[in-house]
Amino acid sequence: LADSGKLYVEEDDDDPITMQLLVLQYGMDMQHPLSDQLDAADRARLDAAAKDAGVAGGAATLNAMKPWLAALTISVAPIVKAGYDPKSGADKQLERAFRAAGKPVEAFETAEEQIKFLADLPPALQMDLLRNALDDYAKGPAEIKALVGAWQAGDTKAIAANVNAGMREHYPKLYDVLLADRNRNFARQIAGLLKQHGTIFVAVGAGHLAGRDSVQAQLAKLGIKTERVH
Repeated sequence: LADSGKLYVEEDDDDPITMQLLVLQYGMDMQHPLSDQLDAADRARLDAAAKDAGVAGGAATLNAMKPWLAALTISVAPIVKAGYDPKSGADKQLERAFRAAGKPVEAFETAEEQIKFLADLPPALQMDLLRNALDDYAKGPAEIKALVGAWQAGDTKAIAANVNAGMREHYPKLYDVLLADRNRNFARQIAGLLKQHGTIFVAVGAGHLAGRDSVQAQLAKLGIKTERVH
């Protein structure tokens, strides 16, 4: 870390005002209520999750969202409710450390690209994303605790089982779009960075570093060897 002259993270800007504007632009749909797109069973699951997670405005708030945004809200709400602070993530701490040292921070994707990536998903995949989020939510707080424990232990097999396996099994097209395809893109960009001089520190989400389609696996396909050091 000390030897690295530059940091690369997943996305470049999570300023609250910027994110709010992007969400309003790409994530709301008053003309097509979410409840009209769900069957009775999924409506009940969404209502229960909204209530349990303490989403402001409850199911009515989610009802005005596009499926991808409702999925994201359902995914993040229980993490915050469990006491975890998104601003304290490893990537955020790394960003602060690099900036304090006067070192540049760059990203593989922009915030708008990430939002549009979700917003441009076909309707069927957006619904799969929401159902996957509801599936994960139903596992309860123990799932979050298990994932944090796996991350702390560096247990990539457990991370793959908790984060990736369910999506790959039940929503394979969504898995390809959200994880496998993006991992290939990250690997291609990393391959380009390796042609530069100097040392670069790369920090992406744990789910991208676990499983058979991980960034490391994609790098191996490009002939780039990786070594675990911790």
